Amino acid sequence: MIEPTPEPWAQSHMLLLALSRWDNEGGSVASRATAGSPAAGPRQSEYRIAVVVGSLRGDSLNRQLANVLCELGPAGFSFRQTRIDDLPLYNQDDDANQAASVKRFKAEIADARGVIFVTPEYNRSIPGVLKNAIDHASRPHGGSVWAGKPAGIAGVSIGAMGTSMAQQHLRNVLACLDVPTLGLPEVFIHAREGFFDNDGKVPAASRTFLQSWMDHYIAWVRQHAAL
Repeated sequence: MIEPTPEPWAQSHMLLLALSRWDNEGGSVASRATAGSPAAGPRQSEYRIAVVVGSLRGDSLNRQLANVLCELGPAGFSFRQTRIDDLPLYNQDDDANQAASVKRFKAEIADARGVIFVTPEYNRSIPGVLKNAIDHASRPHGGSVWAGKPAGIAGVSIGAMGTSMAQQHLRNVLACLDVPTLGLPEVFIHAREGFFDNDGKVPAASRTFLQSWMDHYIAWVRQHAAL
């Protein structure tokens, strides 16, 4: 069981929000988008952004947060949630003959102009399923599709630290893979009652804050596209 940590914690350039309906990860409102489907509706786009949700639960709050974030992108950007639940456990013996699901995932990341990771926190780190997906797309040696993809990170947890430890671990992994990751603002969300409504919408003030994060991320993507 994943126990939340109740102690107080410092806030520096980060978002602490109240969320609803918790379980092991923190949520039971049905997802509005499925993995592998467009998260913000079909539209022509110059910038395709892959969205990797580090949870497999159908009622994942992190998937709901991903859905909200994907609605906040501007014209010219499209967001697609990538599927990771069908990836086998990484085994280096398979590098020369990767599974079809691994090839599909790598192609989706390779085709994207950037990546948004939305992850829960399990035992003060990222879920194994997310690390497994990252490892697959970094292999075989010399065949990583991560390098240079501008990334953003957000997450939801019932713990008071709101996925801060998981996000820090994820930043360490992405740095090793040459993934330029947006530093600020940070989005650490502490799950409490009363945030998502029955349609998965968030309060206006919270949407404004998340819009600010998205605006920073969009600028980050454009900055790296110009390099």
